[in-house]
Parts: sequence; C-alpha cells; structure tokens
Amino acid sequence: MRVLLIKTSSMGDVIHTLPAITDAYKAIPGIQFDWVVEEGFAEIPGWHPAVSEVIPVALRRWRKNWRSAETRAAWRALRARLNERQYDLVLDAQGLVKSAFVAFFAKGARAGLDWQSARESLASLIYQQHHKVNFYQHAILRMRQLFSQALGYGLPDSPPDGGLNRMQFQQGARAQEKYVVFLHGTTWESKLWPETYWMQLAALAASAGYRVKISGASEEEIARASRIADYCPAVDLVPRLTIAQMARLLAAAVAAVAVDTGFGHLSAALDVPTVSLYGPTNPEYTGALGKHSVHLTASFPCAPCLNRVCTYQGESLVQPACFSALTPEQVWRALMALRPVHPD
Repeated sequence: MRVLLIKTSSMGDVIHTLPAITDAYKAIPGIQFDWVVEEGFAEIPGWHPAVSEVIPVALRRWRKNWRSAETRAAWRALRARLNERQYDLVLDAQGLVKSAFVAFFAKGARAGLDWQSARESLASLIYQQHHKVNFYQHAILRMRQLFSQALGYGLPDSPPDGGLNRMQFQQGARAQEKYVVFLHGTTWESKLWPETYWMQLAALAASAGYRVKISGASEEEIARASRIADYCPAVDLVPRLTIAQMARLLAAAVAAVAVDTGFGHLSAALDVPTVSLYGPTNPEYTGALGKHSVHLTASFPCAPCLNRVCTYQGESLVQPACFSALTPEQVWRALMALRPVHPD
C-alpha cells in the first residue's frame, strides 16, 4: 500500500506525526509513505523506515511571491511529481486549506479531518473521506486516531513510538564527554525563558561537573547564546546547526533543557532526558513527549495565555512574567530527578 501524506509544518507537528506512521507500519505489512513537507523540515521524514520518498515544498515562501515566475514553475513541478503515481490514499493530516489544495492535485482517494475536526473547516470540502477526531487532546493522539481511521486498523494502546533510532545519530560522538544541551530559541517572544535564568542554570550545571552545549538559528539567538557562553566557562557555543546536526548533538547528550520549540520535540522523540519549560502555552495539547521527558509549567495567574507577547501588567523581576514561577533551581532539580547521572 502506498500513501501520500501531507503534513507540511511545523517541526513539532512533523515529529508528532511519526508515532502514527509507526502504528500504520506495524498494522499494515508493506505500507509505504511519500511525505509532502516544508523544505525546512525535509530531513525529518526520511529518518522513519516507513517513509519512501520525501517531497519538499515551500508553501510559506511561495505564498509571499504567489505570482512570480519562479513560484509558478515550482507549482507546476510539484503537480507533475504528485501525478507520477496513483496512490492508494492521499491523507491530509494538516487540515488546512493550503494542505488540502496540495492534496487536490494528487492522484488517489483524498482523506482528512471532517468539518468539525479540521483546523480550517473549509479544507474538509476537498476530501472524499472524512474522519472525526477530537481536537482537544494531544496532537500525537490526534494523529494516531486519524491514521487508524483513515487506514482501517485498530488504534493501538501502546505508548507512542516515533520510529527514531537514537543510535543512528551517535556515530563518531565523543562518548566520554558529559554535556547538557540548552534549547533556548523559539518563535514566540513570550516563550523565551529569561536569559539570566539560562546563565544561572549553566552555573548549576558547571558546579555539578557538566559541560553545556548551546547554539542558535538566528542572529538574535546566536547573540543570546554567546552571552550565556561568555557568562559561564563550562558553556560551549556551537555554530548554527542543521536539523540532522542537532539530532546528532542531542543523541550524545546526557540531557536537554528546552523551551516550547521544535528541537525540544526532537530531543524528546529521540528519548533524550528532556525538561521542557512552558509558560504561555499548554503542553497538554502540544507538549514534547518522550519516554524520558517531563514538562514544567509556570504556575502563574494568566498562564497559559497563548499570547505571543507577554501582556502582564503587574510587577515582575523577569520577562515574560509567568516564568518568574519557574526558576533555574526548580529546573535543575527536575533535570537531576529525570536523569540522575553525574559525570565521572
């Protein structure tokens, strides 16, 4: 059976889909997926053994230059590739109008979430098969339910398995080095744990004999990482990494601390002991899940607010204000409880 899967973004959403593919892979002998995904995340799907082909798209970039000759040519190339094969099923797991639009041009019966379940209800008009899935549950379970309905197998009660092999990323790693990875970068200003807290956490790690690895994906993030590294001699500033390079860094780590960010989901999916920090967002629906991961949520009057910028008007020693309730000492205790391994 050959399925075309459309799940383009974000990194967390892509990683949340992997356990559903594992379910299908175990339930249906010989099933293979071709995966349409945003070009920035195209490294991830190919890590799963059930994914045969990865079809990168640039919907975000194309949308900005919709009428350009380059964008029109890219769309023609995508349509030609989608028409190369007759699929047994075309499954839109994104539930957006843009993803349904892509599904429309593929050859095969189109399936997706129904009017009430899709993030954008209009997307369901494109599908020929509709599936009802409760929106108010974790995204991983939501994907597992959608796949089981669309592909006709019983939903397993086993823990989610993303099909990622941590060992495949550990080749050439310096096994003797004990380090923690700090994943501090994120797209929302309100999800940024205070910089001074990262510095204090680095000092706690150093006092316990650990190194710290930190990087960044933008000039702002790299500048912040540099300041944290300057503050503590135990912090190693790592050049900007690709997703695969970050996977290798994480795979060899003792543990990781992350804000609500895609690399935090990757760390948890690789079964790296991971402490994820949540202030304005709710991990109940989209939190990083793994066999050795925990969530710390800020106990604060307005959290989770789901605002991209902190709007709290009261007094606070740090910004975003909700993170005043989530101190470096608390994070370190959680990290040591999760991963009570100390360097030699």
